Amino acid sequence: MLSPIARATLFVFAGLPLVVHAQTTDSSSASSASTTLSPVVVTAERGPQALADAIPQTSLFDQQDLADTTATDLPGLLQLAPGAQISRTGGPGSTASLYLRGASTTQSLLLIDGVRVDSVSLGAPQLAQIPLDQIDRVEVVNGNVSALYGSGAIGGVVQVFTKDGGNHPPRFNFSVGYGSYHTQTQQAGVNGALDKDGRTTFSISLARSKDDGFSSLDPQQAPGANPNANGYLNESVSASLRHKFNDKWDAGASYFQSNGNNSYDNAYGVPTDLNNLYSKVRQASVFANGKLTDWWTTHFIVSEGDDRSVSKTNGIYNGRFDTDNRQYTWQNDFAFAAQQKLQVGYEHLDQSLDSDTFAAPDRHVDSGFVGYTGRFGRNQIQANVRRDQYSDFGGANSYYLGYGFDITEHWKATASYSDSFRAPSFDDLYYPISGNPSIQPERSHSIEAALQYASNALGVMRLSAFQTRYSNLIDYAQVTPGIYLAENVGRAKVQGLEGSWSGHVGKTDVRASLTLQNPVDLDNDVDLVRRARRFGSLTVNRSIADWRVGGEWIVSGPREDSSGKLGGYGVVNLSARYNITKAWYMTAQIQNLFDKDYETAYSYNSPGRGAYVTIGWQQQ
Repeated sequence: MLSPIARATLFVFAGLPLVVHAQTTDSSSASSASTTLSPVVVTAERGPQALADAIPQTSLFDQQDLADTTATDLPGLLQLAPGAQISRTGGPGSTASLYLRGASTTQSLLLIDGVRVDSVSLGAPQLAQIPLDQIDRVEVVNGNVSALYGSGAIGGVVQVFTKDGGNHPPRFNFSVGYGSYHTQTQQAGVNGALDKDGRTTFSISLARSKDDGFSSLDPQQAPGANPNANGYLNESVSASLRHKFNDKWDAGASYFQSNGNNSYDNAYGVPTDLNNLYSKVRQASVFANGKLTDWWTTHFIVSEGDDRSVSKTNGIYNGRFDTDNRQYTWQNDFAFAAQQKLQVGYEHLDQSLDSDTFAAPDRHVDSGFVGYTGRFGRNQIQANVRRDQYSDFGGANSYYLGYGFDITEHWKATASYSDSFRAPSFDDLYYPISGNPSIQPERSHSIEAALQYASNALGVMRLSAFQTRYSNLIDYAQVTPGIYLAENVGRAKVQGLEGSWSGHVGKTDVRASLTLQNPVDLDNDVDLVRRARRFGSLTVNRSIADWRVGGEWIVSGPREDSSGKLGGYGVVNLSARYNITKAWYMTAQIQNLFDKDYETAYSYNSPGRGAYVTIGWQQQ
């Protein structure tokens, strides 16, 4: 039986809605400078608002961004978000950890169409099992927003929206691709309206990706690992159905499932070991939205988010962990005056774990939340408060208070103060020997100030200064030789400056971010592991006749890791798309153009230079 520390090592090192769909740009066309400020986001205040109006730092990746990027999965895309760092333990499918504004991967929340899909055992989601093939758009909110979403939103929230139907006759699409490491991809889908008036829309998408991979571990640093190549197979599906009954009511359902089989290396095994992790991430939800009066809108969501993982060594099972998150949400929005909205909601969450390693009681969470957003002339206010009552450790309160002031038509200053928490995972509470049922949630307090410029000519630029203080951090302290116990003993602080720009220079689309931060473990006076003090990204894309060409530059300074120091790096990726006809297109990518040798986790290899080609068809 593995200890929780060893199991966390296996997870980290061995490879593992509110339903509102904003209108986005077709992937075959260039972004229009005249629509810079029109994109709608919903995550920053649990309701639709213009991107430029969001008080928390918010990023939007729409269909055009997904078509432009060389990334194939969610972690690859998140490298382009302000304040976000990704570490991987190998190639596609291997464990990916997100560090958003210095928060650990368990302290940033992932939602798929508003549904939690994290492992209740480890307290973190399987990010690498979310392929971009099934995604319509992604929203990233930086900073404490537990007052909106509850546990785990200390660093922020990443919300993935799966593909939705459109008000047009059904249109089919497919694509096939091939590239380095014998990578093979296939994707097919159909979406549109089932009736002439467009009241019933649907979408179905299937995707498959397979590669032979490379050896995840560097044999010079881990001589006990198998030097064979570690491949990956992913098969995924998403589906949605929505019906508009009248101008006031609509309802629907969404489904997402991703199955992964990842070959991984174990630094503590023997060179002949064959290790595989079989993973499944699944989300299913039904929803209804209704306008009860001119000023009262209500939303109902019933959903389930599942996380499954089974590991094998040489064909023999050595661990199974199955999580179920069943969630019920009722949210009410009251527009009681012009530019004034009150939000009142209730959520109930049931979490259960089925494992052959240890048993844990089910967790039940009852949550109530209230939010207010309003404008008074040039002044903007957002206030949220939430109470989460847990069946296993008690209650936790969280709040958010944000203020914005329009200096001019284009310039805005914002400030916020917030309180957040992260509930103990089942490993923290119940794992044999090391679990501690008396531990309490991790806590954090954040302050932020920002200056923003927004215009149709340049887009949205933002410079944020932030500080987050962490207390009650859960750590495993040694009580006797070889025996560790979970305790609330950690303290940390992250201070930083975060700059971002999403917009254009003429007809060239630009996305840029730069973060300077000071992520410190206050107990030991050292940097938090795998958090660089300086990192950023730059993306440039341009449409020229039937071509769309672009590039990505992802840079990071050096970082500390638990077993050694990680050097800084800069990676350049190139992409091109050619529209052969109105329906047929071809894309080509070169990843890691200069064949940079770098690590994002100590002793784990990253992909070298690779070339990839895709041919696709979209019914017109």
